[in-house]
Amino acid sequence: MPQTVHVSIRPALLAVLLGCASPAIAQIYKCVGSDGVVEYTNAPGSLNSGRNCEPMRSQTITTIPAPSLPAQSSTRPATSSSPSPAGFPKVAPAAQQARDNERRAILEDEMRKEEQRLAALRLEYKDGQPERLGSERNYQKYLDRVQGLKDEIERAEANLVLIRRELEGARKP
Repeated sequence: MPQTVHVSIRPALLAVLLGCASPAIAQIYKCVGSDGVVEYTNAPGSLNSGRNCEPMRSQTITTIPAPSLPAQSSTRPATSSSPSPAGFPKVAPAAQQARDNERRAILEDEMRKEEQRLAALRLEYKDGQPERLGSERNYQKYLDRVQGLKDEIERAEANLVLIRRELEGARKP
């Protein structure tokens, strides 16, 4: 009778896989441009236009310094009283005043409408005990409507807070 030998394939397979695995290490180059900007790359030849590239000796780069920004030369000095750039269009004070007044009027109108909506919702809600409608024979429909009213009241109150905050920030006439 022939004997069968059970050899575990796992150790042999593991040895083959470990032998085939190659480390994922690439050569890193430190390139210094003619303007003094340092750049790190793994392909110095493709980007080597006027740069001095040398291979890095250590393969452990933990940080890469950010390139220094070139000195900004501007035709006019920056001042703290002028937050907009030099070429930014200016608005005449009268036109800006008209825009501010229009914005304030729109916000006040929105606030009036939202206050009216909130008053109507609170009247219908009746402190959580609104009257049941004829279409709400199922009690769950009633509860869903009550919850919807409560949610709408909370939304209207939040809208009013936001509108009031906008009005506080709006320029006064």
